[in-house]
Formats: sequence, structure tokens, C-alpha cells
Amino acid sequence: MAQGSYLVGVDVGGTFTDVFFLNQQDGSFAVAKTSSTRSDQSLGIRTGVAQHIDDLSEIGTVVHGTTVGTNALLERKGARMGVITTAGFRDVLEMRRRDRPQTWGLWGGFEPIAPRDLRLEVPERVLADGTVHMPVDLEAVEEAARTLIERGAESVCLFFINAYANAANERLAQDAVRRIWPNDHVTASHEILPEIREFERGSTAGLNAYLQPPVGSYLKKLEGGLRAGGLEGELLIVQSNGGVMSVDQARRFPVRTALSGPAAGVTAGAYIAAEAGFPNVITCDMGGTSFDVSLVADGETALAAQTSIDFGLVIRTPMIEITTIGAGGGSIASVDRGGILQVGPESAGSDPGPVCYGLGNDRPTVTDANTVLGRINAEKPIGGKLDRLDVAAAKRAIQTHVGDPLGLDAMEAAEAIIRVANARMAGAIRLVSVERGHDPNRFVAMPYGGGGALHVGALIKDVGLSKALVPRYPGVTSALGCVIADMRHDRVETLNALLDDLDITALDKRLSAIARDGAALLQKGNTAFEGVETQFELDMLYVGQTHTVTVPLDLKFDGATTGVMRDGVRAAFERAYQAAFGRLLEGIPMRVMNLRVAVIGKRPKFDLHLLAPPEGGALADAVQSERALYVDGEWRQATVYDRLAAPVGSVIFGPAILEQADTTIVIEPDLQGRVDPFGNLIIERKAA
Repeated sequence: MAQGSYLVGVDVGGTFTDVFFLNQQDGSFAVAKTSSTRSDQSLGIRTGVAQHIDDLSEIGTVVHGTTVGTNALLERKGARMGVITTAGFRDVLEMRRRDRPQTWGLWGGFEPIAPRDLRLEVPERVLADGTVHMPVDLEAVEEAARTLIERGAESVCLFFINAYANAANERLAQDAVRRIWPNDHVTASHEILPEIREFERGSTAGLNAYLQPPVGSYLKKLEGGLRAGGLEGELLIVQSNGGVMSVDQARRFPVRTALSGPAAGVTAGAYIAAEAGFPNVITCDMGGTSFDVSLVADGETALAAQTSIDFGLVIRTPMIEITTIGAGGGSIASVDRGGILQVGPESAGSDPGPVCYGLGNDRPTVTDANTVLGRINAEKPIGGKLDRLDVAAAKRAIQTHVGDPLGLDAMEAAEAIIRVANARMAGAIRLVSVERGHDPNRFVAMPYGGGGALHVGALIKDVGLSKALVPRYPGVTSALGCVIADMRHDRVETLNALLDDLDITALDKRLSAIARDGAALLQKGNTAFEGVETQFELDMLYVGQTHTVTVPLDLKFDGATTGVMRDGVRAAFERAYQAAFGRLLEGIPMRVMNLRVAVIGKRPKFDLHLLAPPEGGALADAVQSERALYVDGEWRQATVYDRLAAPVGSVIFGPAILEQADTTIVIEPDLQGRVDPFGNLIIERKAA
């Protein structure tokens, strides 16, 4: 085996760690799935990689979608973090935007990530126009840093008001703190988000400092373990925007990994669907803990400039728009005090896992219901962790916790659990489609993750989707997305100027400088690219408005200039505004708030034909057995197929079950499936 010939994608989920291996020398591939090790995710990764590669020197690049940052935010397990800010502004993180956790009623609480005794003030002041009204008191900064260290702070965030307009005071303070601080966990807001609006900038910078110790420690441990095993190639980390960055950048800017793992799945979903001829797709990632949904229109993933990870935890950096609900395979079913069946958000995770795992949990989950209904083969559980599933235990748990309280037998209760879970998933799909003006019938659903394909029939019928596309290896789609993802660097800066007053020459120079800086960062990554693409955007609005419209600029950067023109900016804003609101506001001046630049290194794309089944063969050869399947209140005999043995062009009529090592697909009685040239399974309603 040639040194460094493998490209390896790794995605860590709540239950399983998935690995995709691509041999770049001969085009062969392999997949692996192992249990996630929540206490130290790097252990699960090394176990998964070892299933196929013993000598890590055979790996050229490892691309990793991580949930360490996500989990630290959701579970509030980040670092003990301190803030040094401008006098009078220590409570910005706590005041937020004065929103509230519950829409109705004045109840609910919020605890900021930095307690008040770790939020310290220093004398300094920069005005909104960038004028240094008061130089920073560096002695006060040093004293504040020493106080934070004494109080146990592991990281520090420097957040000065109006630092986006002039970062001089913040830079001086950062240098002063670095001379004292015992580690590298020092974040300055102008490096993270040099953009107007103090709360969003402070929150994003603060969360970066909050994540630096846990993410940095994890990446150091992971990289150290891989290097010790012989890895000489590169380790890259997936960003929340769907691109990748170096591990050094990830340590410095961990806030950009907040939705790392889910973003990789959407990237893969968009690519697979487009190659199969479906530019409009709704990706549906169902793992052990959650159900993640994202809409891709005309082949383009939707990027949000700002995302709330949880109440009051706002991150303003480009992220793929993903809606998450607690409806995974491990989501626990229960009957509340009002006698209503609930599914999730609490999850059994991977340890102890569903009742049928036999590892100590006694509360039923979605996986238990699928097992009792015959949808999952109890003799062939995915992941290789167990020899078989305990159907009897799952049935008892469902009867005790759901059936008895609702007056149902175990089968009725199990089907009720699935219907409630399906309803929650359908609601998430409507949220990203119908409620945003999209007709679901124009979109195909792409279920992936370990459990998505079990529920695809209900999603087609309940939401009104045209059909579903089940990728060749649904359980490792996010890992495949790591292999596909491009390297990307985003930058945003505030301009806050009327378009008529804007210095176009200065704008061109700034756009060009940022583009050159991004290209230099790509070169530092030591990664081969097929090409480099630079995207330019402005955030604009009419004078008097609060919210901006994203305005793409059709500019060609030649290394020296972008060729931006005032009339071109005006026309681009009018197009974007007309598309968003259906009208223009004639006679009102336009304001340019922010500029945005994305520099994207295009990595070689994976040829999906490699995943297709071999030529020839007959569908009959893929038939394994028959199994009783409980559907709509009755038992039906379903044909069981080896999914990977079904040849291209095969048409499979429901009821049918297709099994493979990383997932199970259920085709319900009124649906049919067709194997396309890439090995995807296209599921749709039976022809009349």
C-alpha cells in the first residue's frame, strides 16, 4: 500500500462513530461503524479507523466532523471562562436581546456562560466611528487578568465596545493579557467577529473562549493518538459552514465547529442528490439522539449568518441552516401527566442505549418500538456492538411505560410511539419547507443516519414530498460528507455607510485584501485543490430599516482587484430585495452594513459511481428471507433483501425490508423502491 493513499472521513454521533475510507490510489472504499465513546470521542475514532487500517501512515488525510463543541454548549460543559470588557458593559452577555425562553408567560431563566464575578471591566472607549476616545488602561487589564486567573478562569474573552470599528485598544489589551495568561486560550472579539451589534459579537467571542479548552484538549488528544499510531498526513476539521479547516485553526476558532458533524451530512446530501438529478432535497439525519433537517434548494445549501445553539447562546458566524429535534433512535417514549404520549427529547444515547440493548435502561425508545414491530432485525443489530437485540425486554418496557397508561396492547403502543416520532419529524420538515414558502412536492427527502430510512415512508406521505432518495450507505453519509467537503474560510467586517457615500476604491481594496488572506490560509493547509473560488457578499438595507438583506456580488477576483462598481452594487441590492420582498422602496437611500468574503478551496470530488453495485446480477439473488412486519394495525409478510446486492435498475415493491450493515430500510405496502445508477434507492408511491 502506497504511503498516504487513504482519505478518511470520520463522523462522531451520539450513538455511533462512522468512518469512510477512500483509497485515492485505486478508487476502492470501505466503511466502518463502532460505538461512540462519550467520555473520550478520540477512543471511538481510533477504534473505528483500526477496523480497516492498522498502519496509519497509509492515511494521507483525516477529515473529522466533531460534536465536542456542540455537546459542550448544549450540556453547558465548556470551560470556566472570564470576560474583560469596557467599563459599563459587563452585563451584555446576561442582558442579551431581552428575549425570553417561553413565548407565553413571564417565566424561565437564563444563566450566562460567564458568571458575573468573572466579568470584569477596564477603562477604555472607542467611538462608533473608530475614534479612540479613551486609550485602554493596560495596568487595569493586567490586574483584571490576574484576578481571573486567581478565580479559576481557564480562558478569557476580550470584548471592547466598538472594537469592530477600531481594534487598536483591544489589540493592546490582548497583547497584555497574553503576557500573563498561563495558556493560549485568549480570545479577542475583533478576531472572531469584527461586526456591529455588541451582543452578537460578545456572545460569539465569549462562546469561542468557552469552547477553546475542551475542544483544544480533545483535538490535541486526537491528533496525538493518531500521530502515535503513525499518521503523517493531515488532520482537518469540518466547520459549521460545510467547509473544512486545519486543526490549528479549529483550536483557535472552535466556535466555528458548533455544528460540525451535522454540516458534513448536509454537504454529502446536497452532493449525492445533485449527482442523482435532484437539486431540491431535504436532508433528514436520524441518529441515536436527534433528527436534523436541512433544506437544499437548486443545489445550494442554505447558510445562516446567525444561529442560536440554545436559548441565549447566539453564534454569529456562517452556518448551514439545520433544524434539530430530539427524535433519534434512542429518544425515550413516555406518557406525561396529562395522558399524552411524548417521544424525546431525552435520549438513552449509546450507553446504556435502548432497552433491547440489554445494558441497563428500562424505558422504551424509538429503536425498541421499531424492533418490536419487526422493522429492525433483532438477530443482526447494526454497529457490531451486540450479537442480538432483546425483543421481549423491549416489548415489556413498551407495555409498562406506554401501553398500560394508555390502555393499549404492546403492538398498538409500539406503533403509537412510531407515529408520534414520525409526526415530530414531519413537523421539522414542514418548518424548513412549507413555513419558508417552499412546496414540499418539489423536494425529495434524503434520510440518512442509522435510523432515517426506517421512517422514510411516513415522511413521504405525511409531508407530501415527491419521493425519497436513500443513499448507498445511509449510516455513514456524514462521514462521506467529510471526504467531499471543500476547505473554506469566511470573513465579515462592518462598513456601516450609505451606498452613495461609500468609497468604492477602498471597498475594492478591502475585499481584495481579505480574498488574498483567505487564499494564504488555504495554502497553509497543505491540501491539494482543483481550484479556488471566492464569493463576495454585502449586508444591505434601506435607511430606517433594522434587518439586512444578503446581497451576492458577481465579482471576479484576479489577485489584485475585484472590479466592484457602485452601480453594480445598487443593482445587486435591488435584485436581492425584490426577490425577498416582492417590491422596492423607491427614493429611499441604501446603506451597506457589512461585507462578507468566502474563499473556498475546491477539493477533488468523490466519484459516486464507485458506490454502485457491480454490473449484472438479479434481484432474486438479493432476497434473504421473509419477516412479519406490523403496519397499520396488522401483521404483513415483508420480503427481506440484502440491500447492497440489489442490482441497478431493480424495482422493489412494498412491503419490503432492505438490510445492510449500517442501516435498515423499510418500504411500506403502498410504496416502491428503485435502484439508480449510483446505487441509491429511490422510494416513491406505487404506480397506479
